[in-house]
Amino acid sequence: MLRLSVGALRTRWQLFAGAVVAVALGVGLVQSGLQMLAATDRPVLPAGLSAYQRAEVREGYVGAATLLGMSVMLAVFLSVFIVSTTFGFVTVQRRREFGLLRLVGAQRGYLCLMVVTEAGLLGLVGSVVGLPLGVLATWAQSWLLVRLGMLPSWFEAPWDQGAVWAAMIVGVSTALAGVLAAAWRASRINALEAVVEGSAARRVMTGWRWFWGLSATFGTVVLVIAAQAARDLVAGLMIGLVVMISGSVALSQLSPVVVPLVGRVPAVVVRGNLIADLARAGVLHAVRRSAATAAPLIVLVGLVVGLWGTFGSLAKAVGVEQERLITADVVVDHAVAPGPGIVAASTQTAVPIVVTRGKNTVYSEAIGIDAAAYQQTHKLRPRKGSLDRLTGRTIAIGPGMAVEGYKLGSILKVALGNRVVAVKVVAIMPETLNVSENFFIPRSLLPAGGRTETLVKLAPGATMDGQTVEEWAEARGEAQQRSNSGLFAALMGLAGVFTAVAVVNAVVMSTADRRREFALGRMAGLTRGQVVAIAVVESATVVVVGVLLGGLVAAAAMAGIAAGPYGLAALAIPWRLLGLIFASALVVVGTAAALTAYRATSRRLGTY
Repeated sequence: MLRLSVGALRTRWQLFAGAVVAVALGVGLVQSGLQMLAATDRPVLPAGLSAYQRAEVREGYVGAATLLGMSVMLAVFLSVFIVSTTFGFVTVQRRREFGLLRLVGAQRGYLCLMVVTEAGLLGLVGSVVGLPLGVLATWAQSWLLVRLGMLPSWFEAPWDQGAVWAAMIVGVSTALAGVLAAAWRASRINALEAVVEGSAARRVMTGWRWFWGLSATFGTVVLVIAAQAARDLVAGLMIGLVVMISGSVALSQLSPVVVPLVGRVPAVVVRGNLIADLARAGVLHAVRRSAATAAPLIVLVGLVVGLWGTFGSLAKAVGVEQERLITADVVVDHAVAPGPGIVAASTQTAVPIVVTRGKNTVYSEAIGIDAAAYQQTHKLRPRKGSLDRLTGRTIAIGPGMAVEGYKLGSILKVALGNRVVAVKVVAIMPETLNVSENFFIPRSLLPAGGRTETLVKLAPGATMDGQTVEEWAEARGEAQQRSNSGLFAALMGLAGVFTAVAVVNAVVMSTADRRREFALGRMAGLTRGQVVAIAVVESATVVVVGVLLGGLVAAAAMAGIAAGPYGLAALAIPWRLLGLIFASALVVVGTAAALTAYRATSRRLGTY
């Protein structure tokens, strides 16, 4: 059995190359991720840092650990996806081989174990190849997280032997998890397949595929309806995150049915051309090939565009909410004294603060305000207590800390500059989308320094240089989006690499079945260039379909946001990102299709 498995990998290495690359990338990312997670879990901080600086560094470590954890999970998920696709495709191509083994007496369990052994060997090879990639990935991820500001410049991730062994175990386990469905299908092949190609070989949609596809579709529809009915932005965001996954699973499982159906749409644009007609026929009839190429694109667009759009909408909603909560007209970056034409001026100064409550210490930022001026320029009012009592040694709990369990009337110790004072909680603000305002203190407690801005309410007809409230609120939303962009850029790059491997792998594997098809086309009078053009147009059509279906998943994920309290004003559709993915997919898939078709037609016609 081992000899047969090794022989299968050696003779069909072109078919398994994509899966090996995927496992190697996954192992490298898991190894680097675990090494860096171990380093962030036990941070070594240099001497001389203030308590506030140490808290900032630790907060950055938490953000980096979140990103690394998401990267590891994404790498494992996409590795299993690619291995599963590869072995599913290869199993179909080897039905005659498996039928011959059954004909000479091989039992079902033998075939199943043989395929699992191949996957184990593939996982082992991928793991070995992935170890040096892990060293490079550790350096690359450290550099990226330092550039994003999540980690300090002195950060180092030392070599961790446990991370190496864990990554290898994950690599082999990933390959074995991805092959289970293909191994079961291989064991169902009977001896008749060695003589006659049965209907099972032509059937792409299996019973389990129908089950998972329809179940995920039903769940997605229910979630979208629930998000629409909730009419709540946060609920819409949470539901949208689940919709991205369920919708991607649904369309990827049903892709053999959906892709040919949607593939008729681009064909309406170009008709009557020989190359376009033959390419359309390839998309509609070569269902397995089209679905294998489109499925990774559906997952990529659904997850990446959906995530970017969801959190971009959250950032935009922050600006919309701030605009609706503020009654001022202009925002300036300095203190403003009362004067002619000024109805109210609320000067706000942000300073570092350390808040101690029992055994818990919070390193954050406090905003020094004048309570009366604040209430004249803001609609937001406390849900407990009153801002009128914010004088002397008092503190108000801001929206960012509203759900942290602070009690009205409790005494807190706060460190402001070089002073430590006891303050009384006199107000607790309601929770909002803007989580940057954590504490409010009277301006009389402010230490020297800080960042100051003033919200000015003008009399009718008066003017003042500065940002309008609309511009200021929009800038706040954009600032939050910029803080998210580094995170999503890293995840998008990772997902893009795996998707490129998946689609190129699908194109290369499908070429093994197309040599005879290309030869027949040449015999019918097509030139070599026309054959290559047909392959490129067909792949471009599949890319269009994959991006359309992935966009449908992303749109479903953001449907709840549009039905929220801010409506379309809070909806951020990442058109540039979608265009970038579409253009990149066209280049990658088109190039792979052209090269493989050119190579497949390199032999003389008489040698086919």
